[in-house]
Amino acid sequence: MTVISYPIPIYSNLPIQSDFYKPKRFVIENIGLGMTTTITTTENHDYVVGQLCRLIIPPTFGSRQLNGRQGYVISIPADDQVVLDIDSAQNVDPFIASSATTKAQILAIGDGNSGIINSEGRVNNVTFIPGSFINISP
Repeated sequence: MTVISYPIPIYSNLPIQSDFYKPKRFVIENIGLGMTTTITTTENHDYVVGQLCRLIIPPTFGSRQLNGRQGYVISIPADDQVVLDIDSAQNVDPFIASSATTKAQILAIGDGNSGIINSEGRVNNVTFIPGSFINISP
């Protein structure tokens, strides 16, 4: 018996939403400066050790020297905290809580197409880049 598969009509596809991807982006509540940088988020995050993250910090929040910086997660001390391997001990302004419309954010960065890296190129899905996005759509 042959199964015929037709394209799914566009109106049947759910719209792409950031909540359908894991790991997500999170709003930053506080930043602890030092030899490593501790980020406290407003909600529990889903990051893991070894994941690559980027900080987006608008000027009204201070710590402008960390805007656009990337770092690997080296520990997770609490469900709403993540420690990055970014040295912020010197020449970084303190974080300032702000009510600005654009919030300070931390987001995972990675390869959106499974991110395989191995000697066989993109043929054998064995090793993944930390930070790769996983579609968890319903």
